[in-house]
Amino acid sequence: MWVQFRKASNLMLAEMWKEVLEGEGLPARILPSSVENGGDILDWSERIPFNVYVPKGREHVAEEILRKL
Repeated sequence: MWVQFRKASNLMLAEMWKEVLEGEGLPARILPSSVENGGDILDWSERIPFNVYVPKGREHVAEEILRKL
């Protein structure tokens, strides 16, 4: 099960957070914000907001990773 961890204003920021988390060994996923609101995944664009997801129960690990930056 995945839970939303952060909202990113664009794809580049979401990918950067994803790479940082995965570089520390924590799996992460990104999806456009429009998908959870019933939008189509085909609406992906570099300039739309994205959500960063981490495994449920590991949010504290993600917070600690980002706190170290």
